[in-house]
Amino acid sequence: MDFFRTREEEAFRASVRDWLRAHVPPEWKDPATRPKTAADKVAFARRWQRELYDGGWAGLAWPREYGGRDLTPLEHLVFNEEYVAAGAPEMIDIGVGPGLTGPTLIHHGTERQKKRFLEPILRGEEVWCQGFSEPGSGSDLASLRTRGEVVGDEIVVNGQKVWTSYARFADWCILIVRTNPSAPKHRGLTFVLLDMKTPGITIRPLVEMTGIAWFNEVFFENVRVPRDMVVGEIDRGWEIAITTLSHERGSSIPYQRLQQQVAALADLARRTGGDVPAAADDVVRQRIAQHAIDVAVLRLSAYRNVSQIMRDGQPGPEGSMLKLFWSELEQRLMETAGTVEGAYAQLDEHAPEAFDAGRWQYGMLWSRAASIYAGTSEVQRNIIAQRVLGLPRA
Repeated sequence: MDFFRTREEEAFRASVRDWLRAHVPPEWKDPATRPKTAADKVAFARRWQRELYDGGWAGLAWPREYGGRDLTPLEHLVFNEEYVAAGAPEMIDIGVGPGLTGPTLIHHGTERQKKRFLEPILRGEEVWCQGFSEPGSGSDLASLRTRGEVVGDEIVVNGQKVWTSYARFADWCILIVRTNPSAPKHRGLTFVLLDMKTPGITIRPLVEMTGIAWFNEVFFENVRVPRDMVVGEIDRGWEIAITTLSHERGSSIPYQRLQQQVAALADLARRTGGDVPAAADDVVRQRIAQHAIDVAVLRLSAYRNVSQIMRDGQPGPEGSMLKLFWSELEQRLMETAGTVEGAYAQLDEHAPEAFDAGRWQYGMLWSRAASIYAGTSEVQRNIIAQRVLGLPRA
């Protein structure tokens, strides 16, 4: 990896910076005026996604024929660095479409599927959710039991999914079902695109310990999916799912956000502790310095992963190394924040005395999920052992 910036890269970085400076919505710049409810957040994200598209900043690495710009993964990484530095809106609310569905369809979708779905995703017109996990089939995804019975030109779906982010607001779902219960568990699976307005779907929100209900249970009762909504081949959906999971683990590396959190944590340490701030404690300083070092390592690893993508065309199993590292780093960082806050860490995030409007309390709770979603740390370690290091199964 060559870390020396070229003139072209610097020009691209400057153009990103200038556009964001002029277009980040004014209501987002002030935390007091940001959208509060889940529905408002999704509506805001749709509008912002459309503004990104109109400005030429959506789907940067996607082919031009599907609304992208055919830029390199490195340029996409540069864009993300500037995006976070500008304090632009987080796109988690509709991230499944641009981050997972789009790349999967580009690799495996039919031409009809690409033309139907890719540009509406980039324009923010359609929100997607991910129907993978089930009760008893989270980390061991291949053991899923939701049935998809092939009946003529349709697949009839019965079963349940869980932890389905944004399902209440989603227009479409990438869904994996078992179409051949007699096949080995990694076979007999089919990857389908499901219209969430189809009759027979019931959605029940799940309130997290943060108090927010992004996750949902989704129940399917004789839900009929047209056969032309199958991605790839029937009974060969595991290969498609691996592409989706590779993008989920390897292409979204939040080192830019973690950099900002380390800086904010250092500032917090200078403001807590009364006459003797927490920043005066040698152990606290060492922990914050270690977090900064870890983020720098993560950034370099992200650049190395981009080099791999540019060589091979898509993320490889090395993405598991990144996902494992950043998810556990985020948890360590939030634990340090709790140490720095001391007794104030026990306050509810909405308490008037909570530091920084309760961001650290919320962050502490949310970070516990980081080593679970997109594949648990245990699953990532197995992938690294077997597919990166070449070790035998235990």
